[in-house]
Amino acid sequence: MNLANKLTMLRVVMIPAFLLVLFLAPEPMGRYIAVVIFIVASLTDMLDGKIARKYNMVSNFGKFMDPLADKLLVMSALVSMVALKDLAAWVVIVILAREFAITGFRTLAMEANIVMAASWWGKVKTTTQMIMIPVLLLNLPFACMPVLEKLLVILAVFFTIFSGADYIIKNKQVLMG
Repeated sequence: MNLANKLTMLRVVMIPAFLLVLFLAPEPMGRYIAVVIFIVASLTDMLDGKIARKYNMVSNFGKFMDPLADKLLVMSALVSMVALKDLAAWVVIVILAREFAITGFRTLAMEANIVMAASWWGKVKTTTQMIMIPVLLLNLPFACMPVLEKLLVILAVFFTIFSGADYIIKNKQVLMG
């Protein structure tokens, strides 16, 4: 297993650590430690892709596991945030619906032997979500935070919907077959 794939697997292993600390460690310290774990896990996403491309370590395992690891990390955090009452359930439903829809769409594309490149808007979506999550989890007591938190949620939902629509529109030939 190459270094890029090890980083991807590290991200998967960090998910239970994130959840255990978030739910079992005393507040607010548990939240702070969970945010650090989430940020480190998120950074492995950026790092594994750069390493894979730079050192020609792109593999089928990485192509499969990297996006799955991202989804597992983000969805674990989002569902946890609903349980903690930090995030409205409808936000998670929109994000989950987009992920299931695009995963199904990718499956159709693979069956039709159509290669679908990762979208820049999908990267913006993931980045926005990965910024929103720690900000909401930190629950900082500053006066500007409710506005910033609401803005991040709106941006995350917008880019989730927009990137999904963009993906389908750019690859509509998948639906024609």
